[in-house]
Amino acid sequence: MTVIRNAMVFAAGLGTRMRPLTDHRPKPMVEVNGRTLIDHVLDRLASAGVEKAVVNLHYHADLLEQHLLRRQRAGAGPRLVFSDERDLLLDTGGGAVKALPELGEAPFFSINSDTIWIEGIRPNLPALAAGFDPDTMDARLLLAAGATSIGYDGAGDFLLDRDGRLTFRPERYVVPFVFAGAAVLSPRLFEGAPKGAFSLVKLFARAADAGRLFGQRMEGVWMHVGTPEAILEAEEAIRRSKD
Repeated sequence: MTVIRNAMVFAAGLGTRMRPLTDHRPKPMVEVNGRTLIDHVLDRLASAGVEKAVVNLHYHADLLEQHLLRRQRAGAGPRLVFSDERDLLLDTGGGAVKALPELGEAPFFSINSDTIWIEGIRPNLPALAAGFDPDTMDARLLLAAGATSIGYDGAGDFLLDRDGRLTFRPERYVVPFVFAGAAVLSPRLFEGAPKGAFSLVKLFARAADAGRLFGQRMEGVWMHVGTPEAILEAEEAIRRSKD
């Protein structure tokens, strides 16, 4: 069993599809069900036993940093470290590479600051970590069923075989599973990584070619909160889950 103590939280994006809500604030500070998206994410990490989270900053960085410092002063975990990308937005891959010295040499969680879900019977992040084998895996992704996710209408991202290995969606195909924005990553994934800005997808593709990209189907319901309209759908799904 792999125990995860550190996490990378991607919070530097521009949030263009969420406009006008993101005209004057970063997307991670948009509220769903009375809490900011990033507070939902950090609470989830704290519940999973994460002790330190590295958060990258770019768009409206000062506002987000102030919000997170208030959270930390209030005693809410995990402990936060900021990775400053004010001068150059590095995308997910480049952002993770910059943060590696803070993330350490052990596997860590990566999670998008706008990904939220309704848990099933078994909490998803601890289960994702429990199934991670560093000897055979460079990354283990949390997957949602596209057909039952809230606010998602895409063609999916991956095929999942019986051993949990992932294959990227072939062109012009529709596949069952979509990346839910959370993963366990090994530092090995970043060996020979490009410099500057690039997407983690580039490294996922390399891992898939080597047979070292795995996935786990999440329990519960994933909510793709990409637009202002999707917030209402997510809040209604949360309300129904509590009835």
